[in-house]
Amino acid sequence: MIRLRIHVAHWPRRALILTDTPRPDCRACEGEGGFEHDYGDHNGEYAGTDWEPCNCWNENRRWALLPLPRRPRWLRRRRTAPDPWGPDGYSDEPPF
Repeated sequence: MIRLRIHVAHWPRRALILTDTPRPDCRACEGEGGFEHDYGDHNGEYAGTDWEPCNCWNENRRWALLPLPRRPRWLRRRRTAPDPWGPDGYSDEPPF
């Protein structure tokens, strides 16, 4: 049985996609969708983590529904430095 959800993808372009989700009552992965395995290098030190997907979920099962348009440049938010005088034009700091 397929358990679908709508998700926003950001690569290669923003789009709405329909994806499969792990089975929440799976006894093997407990709804996580897979298992993490830590592994070490030849000295026995931690070298990373591998991910093994569970059989209750196919992480490659997805369908693009709708590409999302990009915002025009003039509508994009600009980050500005905060105003030291505050929103009303007065400062909270003492003059000396």
